[in-house]
Amino acid sequence: MLTRPFGPSLLLLAVLLLTLACYWPGLHGGFLFDDTPNLKDLGTLGGVTDWETFKSFVLAGWSGPTGRPLSLMSFLLNDNTWPSQAAWFKPTNLAIHLLCGLLLAWATLLLLRGYGHEEPTAQWLAAFSASCWLLHPFLVSTTLYVVQRMAQLAALFVFAGIAGYLHGRSLLPRRPRAAYLWMAGSLTLGTLLALLSKENGILLPLLVGVIEFCAPRGAPIIRPALAFRALFIWLPALTVFGYLANNINFSPIPWPTRNFNQIERLLTEPRIIWDYLGNLLLPRIEGQGLYRDDLAISQDFFTPGSTLPALLGLVVLLGAALTLRRRFPLFSLGMLFFLAGHLLESTLLGLELYFEHRNYLPAAFLFLPIASGLHILGQYISKAIPMGLGLLILALLAFFTWNRAHLWSDTDRLELYWATTATHSPRAQNALADYYMRQGLFEDAQRQLKTATERLPQSGLLTLSSLLQKIRVRQATAEDFNVAGERLAQQTFDAQVVMGLRTLVERIVGPNYPSLYRTGSVQLIDKLNENSKYNQLPLFSRFVPYLKGQLYLAEGLPERALVELTNAMARYNDIDAALQMVTLMANAGHIDNSLRLLDQAETLYRQQSDHTLKRSRTLYDQEIARLRTLLNDARATP
Repeated sequence: MLTRPFGPSLLLLAVLLLTLACYWPGLHGGFLFDDTPNLKDLGTLGGVTDWETFKSFVLAGWSGPTGRPLSLMSFLLNDNTWPSQAAWFKPTNLAIHLLCGLLLAWATLLLLRGYGHEEPTAQWLAAFSASCWLLHPFLVSTTLYVVQRMAQLAALFVFAGIAGYLHGRSLLPRRPRAAYLWMAGSLTLGTLLALLSKENGILLPLLVGVIEFCAPRGAPIIRPALAFRALFIWLPALTVFGYLANNINFSPIPWPTRNFNQIERLLTEPRIIWDYLGNLLLPRIEGQGLYRDDLAISQDFFTPGSTLPALLGLVVLLGAALTLRRRFPLFSLGMLFFLAGHLLESTLLGLELYFEHRNYLPAAFLFLPIASGLHILGQYISKAIPMGLGLLILALLAFFTWNRAHLWSDTDRLELYWATTATHSPRAQNALADYYMRQGLFEDAQRQLKTATERLPQSGLLTLSSLLQKIRVRQATAEDFNVAGERLAQQTFDAQVVMGLRTLVERIVGPNYPSLYRTGSVQLIDKLNENSKYNQLPLFSRFVPYLKGQLYLAEGLPERALVELTNAMARYNDIDAALQMVTLMANAGHIDNSLRLLDQAETLYRQQSDHTLKRSRTLYDQEIARLRTLLNDARATP
């Protein structure tokens, strides 16, 4: 290894600049997948311009149990309304990635000092390990995927929490009071800030526990007092396990919006963990990206055949990491930290099965054993060889990342690439058909959907997309609505069908669409509502009367619309949704019906709890009074 005193700092600085250069092409890419659903609320109330709209956007997040307010607030650094430009958000994501790399390097250095490594060695290992993480191409899809700033911020505060904790621990021999303040403050504040960014931030105490567990015997460290560890590390970690245990549900349909149950998820995830490890340890430029809805779900230990080997392999890996922690502490640390980092998102909870961004935090120390291996190799052979290997690894990672960022710079080209590699992903195939439509190639788009549907006959997304495309070019017939309804009733549940129905209705209630489309849509919705896979979903049960109310209004049937919207209002039980329905009825010119709906909306509002309101009661009171005045004036006007 190099012996220059500033060598590690220079290496890290060079890698930070190289990372910036590698990512630079990707800053021009567009929004993807979940970006729009998560960010469009920026413009819901005409933009975030004051405290009321700030509170409405930041405190009303729906992406997780916490709402992730800190992440939502961070998006206001880039824009305060919607539609917006992805290019305004991505530089901030890249800046966070670079800051995460710096904090990770600092945390790793403090960790290695605590594990008893000599200072020059600790600095080189920390710099190289963090450099691998910074330049790794598998993390591009976190950094350049705007909404995954949530995962980045959670990792940022976890890394800061680890570094602060380890710094505090290093003070224990000399300044114990300051040490405990640092450790307690870092764990408490780090966990809180990370949790408010994304829920896996709650893993910080557990991950610190992993670091303590892997500390080699004889390391020159003083562990915190038993009471401190019990209160700040063990108790929060056990709380996470308790939360997971409380979510055990082996019923056949624990999650109506998923096409797998909990047992199937537990059997499938080991295969996914190995896939993650494969991509991290044997990197490549690009895979299937965000479109991994084609994964074969493990039905039992033998279907598919890789299920049992993956499960047993994971057990062996875990066992090796636990038993070898004294001989190979950095190997144990890398693996146990990785597995613990996946504890929430890859086990019992009803989340989607696969996302690359779930590795952003868990991969933090995965490259430390490689750095250590190169260092040990240098003790037996010429140091030029491991140094050259290290530089070659960094060069390859930089090359892959630059190529992947370049691919991410063109959203259309990226989705076309995914479509060609993910031929069994309905989302990828639908994205390809949508691309053809945007190019004005309707026949090609329909041909693409037909071919994909033959390959993926259970995809409701493809069925509804085909109908939507025909509607867009006004070629849909009554038979098309019937066929789509029959197919959707037989196909497996797809949450995107529910959102697609909303798109369909919003389109055909506009001018210049034939009545046939609206009557056909009512029949289609009724047909789908007979499907138990859909009608058990609260969102769908609210959508049904809401969408039918809009369709009846467009058809000039206000009394039937009133019945549906009254029903929808009761199911939503939310003043914002209720006022939207009042406005729908008023805009259609049915003032008396609007006043009836407003009466119902006000009754619901008076019963609604304060913490579920997006704005202050003062504003809602004013808005209800304003609407009532406007409607009464309109009714009085001849």
